[in-house]
Amino acid sequence: MLLTDTHSHIYDEAFASDREEAIQRALDAGVVRMLLPAIDSESHEAMLEVCGKHPAICLPMMGLHPTSVNDNPAWHDELALAEEYLAHPPVERFYAIGEVGLDLHWSNDFLQEQTEAFERQIELSLEYNLPLVIHTRDAWPEMTDVLGKFAGRGIRGVMHSFSGTVKDYEAIRRTGDFVFGIGGPVTYKKSTLPETVARMDIAHIVLETDCPYLPPVPFRGKRNESSYVTYVCEKVAEATGRTPEEIAEITTANARRVFGF
Repeated sequence: MLLTDTHSHIYDEAFASDREEAIQRALDAGVVRMLLPAIDSESHEAMLEVCGKHPAICLPMMGLHPTSVNDNPAWHDELALAEEYLAHPPVERFYAIGEVGLDLHWSNDFLQEQTEAFERQIELSLEYNLPLVIHTRDAWPEMTDVLGKFAGRGIRGVMHSFSGTVKDYEAIRRTGDFVFGIGGPVTYKKSTLPETVARMDIAHIVLETDCPYLPPVPFRGKRNESSYVTYVCEKVAEATGRTPEEIAEITTANARRVFGF
């Protein structure tokens, strides 16, 4: 069973003591690719270092996270740095513009700045023909509005850590060629995601962990890691009436199509 974790912060400090072991555990679990998102300049070096050590397994993205815009007078400089990386990659290639998007969980005060940064990075995705990896938290109407502005222009990518409704899924699909990252929350007892997943086209689903965040059951309250994507796979299989092997094969093919690895 070959799996792809389409969203892994394996470079995070949470893995400082056992990063190589965590990568090996992922390989042992059948995870053949991990897509690593950029956040901002504070994490670029760590992300690129891990990708440099494991170029066949850990694939880098580049972008500016929406919460790195909040209350940050230097966010334009951060965005310019991401653009410089894209123009002159220090690695063989970047596989996506990400992680980008809108996050109003902590505050609504920076929606205008987040939107400006996000729209510029959508333009970059079109310029470089790269998929977007989009973070959305407490901002579904705003997200749909922004993506709607670009409908018909060929936007594409992954809606990371999807937690929306079937209505949200359908609205996003009308704007572009998007797939939806399903992670640990699909395993949570009170989650409605299994019902949503059951009504989605399997061709529009990829798997992720978002490690070290959002661990699946039975690891809630502990550090998440890429090997745990197997638990997500099993829950998606249960929700869709397929086998885990089928889900692994289909979602890895979906990820390969989106990211081009």
